[in-house]
Amino acid sequence: MTTTTINGRVESLPDDPDALLIDVVRDQLKLTGTKLVCGAGVCGACTVLVDGAPVASCLMPAHAAAGKSVTTVEGIGAATLHPVQKAFMAHDALQCGFCTPGFIVEATAFCDRWRATKGTAVPSREEIGVALSGHLCRCGAYDGIFRAVADACAGRFDGDNVTAPRIEARDKVTGAAKYTVDINHDGQLEGVILRSREAHARITALDLAPARALSGVTAVSLLGDDRIVRYVGEPIAAVAAPDRRTAHAALAAIKLTSERLPAVIGLDAGRKDDAPVVFDKASRKRAGNVSEAAGGPAPWKQNIRGPTAVFSTRAKKARNWVDEARQANNRLLVEATFRTATQQHACLEPHAAVARFDGDRLTLHASTQQVFHLKEQIAKRYKLGHDKVRVIADHVGGGFGSKASLGVETIAAIELAREAKAPVRVAYDRQEELSVAGYRPAAELKVALLPSERGGLKALSVTAHADTGAATNSTIAGLARLIYPAEAKDLSDFDVISNLPPGAAFRGPGGPPMAFAVEQAIDEAALRLNVDPIALRKRWDPDPNRQRLYDWASGLEIWRNRRPAQNGRYRRGIGVATGYWLYLWQPNVKVEVAVKAGRIVASTATQDIGTGTRSVLADTIAREFDLEPGDIEVRIGDSSLPEGPGSGGSRVTASVLPPTLQAVRKLKAAILDQATRKPAPGSNAPWRELIARSPDIAVTETRGEDGKNTAPGIRSPLREVGLMGFVFGWMMRRFSNIAVGAGVPSSVQVIEVEVDTWLGHVRVLNVHTGIAVGKIAAPALAHSQACGAVIQGLGYALYEARELDPTSGDVLTAGMEDYRIPGIADTPEIDVHFDEAGFDHVLGNSVGIGEASTVPTSAAVANAIHNAIGVRLTEIPIRPDRIVAALKGRAAA
Repeated sequence: MTTTTINGRVESLPDDPDALLIDVVRDQLKLTGTKLVCGAGVCGACTVLVDGAPVASCLMPAHAAAGKSVTTVEGIGAATLHPVQKAFMAHDALQCGFCTPGFIVEATAFCDRWRATKGTAVPSREEIGVALSGHLCRCGAYDGIFRAVADACAGRFDGDNVTAPRIEARDKVTGAAKYTVDINHDGQLEGVILRSREAHARITALDLAPARALSGVTAVSLLGDDRIVRYVGEPIAAVAAPDRRTAHAALAAIKLTSERLPAVIGLDAGRKDDAPVVFDKASRKRAGNVSEAAGGPAPWKQNIRGPTAVFSTRAKKARNWVDEARQANNRLLVEATFRTATQQHACLEPHAAVARFDGDRLTLHASTQQVFHLKEQIAKRYKLGHDKVRVIADHVGGGFGSKASLGVETIAAIELAREAKAPVRVAYDRQEELSVAGYRPAAELKVALLPSERGGLKALSVTAHADTGAATNSTIAGLARLIYPAEAKDLSDFDVISNLPPGAAFRGPGGPPMAFAVEQAIDEAALRLNVDPIALRKRWDPDPNRQRLYDWASGLEIWRNRRPAQNGRYRRGIGVATGYWLYLWQPNVKVEVAVKAGRIVASTATQDIGTGTRSVLADTIAREFDLEPGDIEVRIGDSSLPEGPGSGGSRVTASVLPPTLQAVRKLKAAILDQATRKPAPGSNAPWRELIARSPDIAVTETRGEDGKNTAPGIRSPLREVGLMGFVFGWMMRRFSNIAVGAGVPSSVQVIEVEVDTWLGHVRVLNVHTGIAVGKIAAPALAHSQACGAVIQGLGYALYEARELDPTSGDVLTAGMEDYRIPGIADTPEIDVHFDEAGFDHVLGNSVGIGEASTVPTSAAVANAIHNAIGVRLTEIPIRPDRIVAALKGRAAA
């Protein structure tokens, strides 16, 4: 028997020559701080120290650790926190926290080497970037990581005290935070899913008996009742076994016979008149939904659904004016076709569910963005009483919109657990995560923008075709109605259905592609009108929140000193773009604030996907009682708590703060009413004394309507759309339980880039992002959210694109080594400016940040590139070959 030493203890190694070190750490020793993400040594989440050197445990054979000393993240923080851990906590250098243990291990090794050789000198951003270049954070926490590592190396966290703005930070930097993939019940089985290998086929025979006959297989379940599969990866059946190896052997034993049907792959193929039909009329209800709340009737012909044009105004007039301007060769008419690529959510924690039945009661751990709504969906689907279903999500490793519904992983786990009469975990592998777990659809947008001779905006036409796969309900062009009022707007959205996995909502669904096209058209109009691009936006956009941001942006030194396109190999440019999102909140949300055993406890069935909901609640309540956030116990992530909101659409803060503040006020009154002894005169902590002596009291409040009195110009944007806006708002509230409030969360970004005109490489140097979302409830966390949103926008602009086999429909970018997301070395200097006005009508004055902050980024990058080289790039990602080709005056390959 061979052994290794792990965190100071001698441990045996398995005899299996195929076992990896991560298997020993996670499965044998249950040290779940080490995370399995990519399985290819690309992301760094599985990093451990072997004899003091960082290694990717997902690649290292277990036997290679024989006789060596292994340290996991749990070993680093076991006795006392390392300076790196304290620095990560203090600088909020984390969000969802799933990648954090890997960063901690690598950064600790770097810091220790640095201190041993260079004392307390401060490493540069470049040196830190190189050291941590093997690690990825999908939330984009890199800005805080730079600061944390620099300060730890400089010795600024050698002391014992540390203040963390995020109350769960210690659990995340020590690996103690438990995610769904970390749950392990006694007797737990592994579930895997049999998926279609064909893009379009009819299943003619399916025999599950050989799988059931395999030793160790305890459950086999059929998924779905349709004999037609419509994309590679569509689920067919699932099996459960003691381990994944046995489960995969069972999948291989299933006898599946199918008849291949003609398939259509992608946007261009789906629009052909003779394209094979994906959904006939009888099966259209099986299509997915790419927008969380949007939807409604629309014409459907062949594989094209649309137009959806309810947000147009005087559409015929807009078309006529554009046609007349085109025929007259009007120099002011801006016309272009823009294309955006498919962006994968690429959550580092995969979609996962662990189901356990205790009699007729179901407990489900799920990586979900809505614990309460998921409970309701499960109860409805399986005809269970709501008291018989409990959904738990203590920590969620990213979602970005892809984990907002009842997913196949959850259905499979429940079905298998019910049949096996044992707990079952279903967790997607990285190929599943990057192929069938959802994505932001690619799109083609045709834009025509016509200024009037007097300098106003006369007409805007946007026609968007979205590459939605086996899904519908894209809204891209329609979002252009709610910004830049024009005399007439012709806005049409089309879904192009094909034999690809269904798209899903992704951080501001429809917003980034709309902004990429419209904001470049605005910049082009400014050039033709010979007007400053910010001044033109200020002229055409009356929104008071954005008016203040335009004033801020125009005052930036970087904007005032910008130059036109230069010569030479390396050229710098400055670009600007505007983005917005709707102020959304969720009705019926309830928050309980209570005194329990002398401590304040807040409870609501929401979840924290890295946005900091726990800390927002703790900070808010602590301020009201003049306590510290650590004094407040926050209970979330459990559907048995009072109804809470889903984490999507930037609606959590706006949904939970109003009832929290109302409950606090009533609780204060109740504490005072029942107090038998008042605080001592001159006490510097009167509420602390009152709470300590108070009996147990609980107050639950429901999120009410906003105040009617709003600042001038602040009203619901849907009112601008008239009757159709009213109908749209009613539908969102009726069918999705989401309300659209008055005021528009907005962002204006100014970005500086450097373009290498020889190689086509773009380096983003500086980002200035101004954000108007009302009062900032948790400043450090809000800063992290804003920076992360920008970084995801940079990925959308420059790197990210799903690649397909156009014949088979296979997703080729099915690993982190193939699908490129931003790394720490791609992170520019980011300056965040918060404008805290505009939402005084909301109790708590706060609305969400995440969506509005990412919408304008890709357009600002494109406008900056145009400013640098004088060429407009109309397709993202803006790859080096596209820049080189554009500079040579020919179409990119």
